[in-house]
Amino acid sequence: MVYKCKCGIIYVGGGCKVQKTFNFDSFNLSLKELDSKEDLLDDDFEFTKLEIAEFLEENLGKYGDPLGDILSSIDYALSNEKGKGGFILVLHNDDVIVGTVVINDTGMEGYIPEHVLVYIAVDKNFRGKGIGRILLKETIARCDGDISLHVEYDNPARKLYEKIGFESKYAEMRYKS
Repeated sequence: MVYKCKCGIIYVGGGCKVQKTFNFDSFNLSLKELDSKEDLLDDDFEFTKLEIAEFLEENLGKYGDPLGDILSSIDYALSNEKGKGGFILVLHNDDVIVGTVVINDTGMEGYIPEHVLVYIAVDKNFRGKGIGRILLKETIARCDGDISLHVEYDNPARKLYEKIGFESKYAEMRYKS
């Protein structure tokens, strides 16, 4: 089943996941949601966990983490262990990842947000086209409960987060032992 919305989004149904296609000026982007390791094996999905992690490492730049940490957050998001979970969104144009999000669930609510937006990145060649906004809105629509994220004060994406409705509650401090 395929049908088009007035917002330029095509929903493709029939499987266990709903995939959306976003129409841009000269190209279409498909959005795939992953919430289990089995989703990586889907015949309709062409990317590996390592390719998603390498995309994030490259496109997060100085605001990112080492590849091993990114892989750990992906494993956590796709885990079905008690107290773990989340999801990953991958926005792609054929065989090229254009943007991705990693959400980890906290298992808490109220005093700690239920979800942590661990990573969000858009390919350098596709920035400034509204793709980050699309990824954020799709992420928010899938989260039942509050979402937190960590953002450096000098990160230009901070303005987008604030426009969407994220607020700075306090500065995070960490003690490493």
